[in-house]
Amino acid sequence: MYLEDIQISSEKTIDNIVIEKDEMLDFAKKYNPVKIHTDEDFAKGTRFGGLIAAGMMSFLSVWAQYVPMDFAGDDLVAGKSTAVEWLRPVYAGDVLRGVATVTGLSFRNEHNGLMTVTIDVYNQYDAKVLTSVVESVVKRRPKN
Repeated sequence: MYLEDIQISSEKTIDNIVIEKDEMLDFAKKYNPVKIHTDEDFAKGTRFGGLIAAGMMSFLSVWAQYVPMDFAGDDLVAGKSTAVEWLRPVYAGDVLRGVATVTGLSFRNEHNGLMTVTIDVYNQYDAKVLTSVVESVVKRRPKN
């Protein structure tokens, strides 16, 4: 969908994702090998009371569900930036769901512009666990 066809405040619901313990541990061991994510005995003694998912794993689990339904579809050119703020810990067995909202549109040149999407992610208790602001380059409608 061309940038001109996308509407501010458009929303998409991202299907539920279950955070599986084995995947959580595998991700942490490979990409974020700190004890709070990999050492169950250590994690039990922290204020979290147990292992927590690496923040990027929590985000990427939801992101993987969002990408196929991206607002721009085939007119997405590239990602520009992503900011993620982690608000609450995510545990094995948590069920995450997301809401993606178009929060900004701007024209850069005759070929493309920027779309800003905010993705809010909630757990099974409806507590917001993270929020992300993603900027993407999107094609503009060709001039006749």
